[in-house]
Amino acid sequence: MKKPPIHKSFLHAFRGIFLMVRKERNFQIELAAFFLNLFLIFYFKLSAVDAALVFIASVAVLSAEIFNTAIERICDIIQPDFDQRIGFIKDASAGGVLLMAAGAVVVGVIVYWKYIFI
Repeated sequence: MKKPPIHKSFLHAFRGIFLMVRKERNFQIELAAFFLNLFLIFYFKLSAVDAALVFIASVAVLSAEIFNTAIERICDIIQPDFDQRIGFIKDASAGGVLLMAAGAVVVGVIVYWKYIFI
């Protein structure tokens, strides 16, 4: 199979992000948190290291949500009816997002603490 030109690969990737924004409620919530963090980075004038930590944590959560959605959609295609094995896969994938989000909150508390309370 011939690989598409690089610009088409980027178009497909951006389409995937656009579809996530349009159709996935959790992604919309996490995207709102991402934009709130961008605002806070500039509002509190975070250092470059602190801004990078917050940015990376936020993008990691968004990426985890995209992977979780892809896994869930694949599972729904493979087995549209309830199956305990598929349920385990979906739960594990959702747990990964939850773990990443919890880690991002911890990063946020550690980083923002010194800008808010000190």
